[in-house]
Parts: sequence; structure tokens; C-alpha cells
Amino acid sequence: MKKLVIFGNRQFAQLAKYYFEKDSIYKVVAFTVDKDYITEESFEGLPVLPFEGIEEVYSPLEYEIFIAVGYTDMNRLREKKFYEAKSKGYGLATYISSKTNYLSQYKCGENCFIFEGNTIQAYVKIKDNVIVWSGNLVAHHSIIHSHSYISCHVVIAGNCEVESNCFLGVNSTIADGVRIARGTLVGAGAVITKDTEPDSVYVPPRSIKLDKKSWEIDL
Repeated sequence: MKKLVIFGNRQFAQLAKYYFEKDSIYKVVAFTVDKDYITEESFEGLPVLPFEGIEEVYSPLEYEIFIAVGYTDMNRLREKKFYEAKSKGYGLATYISSKTNYLSQYKCGENCFIFEGNTIQAYVKIKDNVIVWSGNLVAHHSIIHSHSYISCHVVIAGNCEVESNCFLGVNSTIADGVRIARGTLVGAGAVITKDTEPDSVYVPPRSIKLDKKSWEIDL
């Protein structure tokens, strides 16, 4: 078993521990966060130590680290901690669920987390520090660049390129051959058929409430 320290003390860190220990070669030994964010000395039955100086307790020669941070500030916080961990000399662990169809011949990058139920087709490239939640399709010859976040039930058609620091919301769809520019936020349910602009936001029309009761609708 490889030994792992998880950066984080919230739900994503809790989930990461569960998945790494249930479905990987890693054994989680501790959690770490910046000292100002330590609220308890333990989390999930393991010690929580300050990230400042973590390498003095858990040597990068013996332990790897996973940055369990979500999409805060368009993934920039996770990006920041990714590079800080690398500067300390750590290897960054990647998790790919055994219940995901990872069919690409290209190895996934560092500090990626790919949940169950995804289909990653041939010739897909996933760079560093990418989170892919459950039930997505990333079709052939697409590229997901570093520090991006793909939520649930997203469809990324073939030959797409998702640049760095993007967020794709639940049930969003990216048409074939589209480039999602750096820093793009695609809202839940949005359909993108053309290249986006950097740091742009795309949302679909909102649902409306009808002036009727549900039992008045003839289904």
C-alpha cells in the first residue's frame, strides 16, 4: 500500500479518503490544511496537521498527497495548493474509479479524481488536477486541460478542448469540436455549440413556474 496525506477537512476530503481506501492502492494516514483553517485536531479518525511544515512529519520521500479542494475561485485555490505541494517535493496521487470506463491509451495527470460511472473514450487526454464527478462522457480525441472541474452527467463530444480553470455544470453539453476557453463557467443544463470566450459565463434559460397546479396537468 502507498501512504497518502489528504489536503482538506471537508466533505470532498471525506469522500477522497473513502474512495482511496475502498478502491485503490493507497492508505490514508492523515489530513492537512493551512493552520488557520484547523478547527479540530482529528478528522475521520486521523490527525489534522498544518500544511506549513507537513513535510517535516510526513516526508515526500515516503508519502504522497492529494489536494481535496473543489472549484473555489474557478479552481484557482486547488491550483495554488497543487503547486505548493509540488514545491515541497510531493508526488500528487490520482484516483480513477474501477467502475469508470477509462479507455484512453493516455495516462491521466497528477492530482486527478475521476468518480464512478464515467466513460473516457480513446485518445482523450486529461491533464493535471482535474476533477471529474460521476456519470460523464468525455468522447474521443478531446482534451481536458489542468485545474478544471467537470460535474455530473456532462457530455463532452469528440474533438473538444476544455482549457484550464474551467467549470462545467451538471447536465451541460459541449458539441463536437468546440473549444471551451480558459476560465469558462458553463452553467447547469447549458448547451455549448460554439467556441467560448475566456473567463466567460454561459447559462441556459431558467425554468418558469406555470400558473397551474400539478394535478391540473394531463400527463
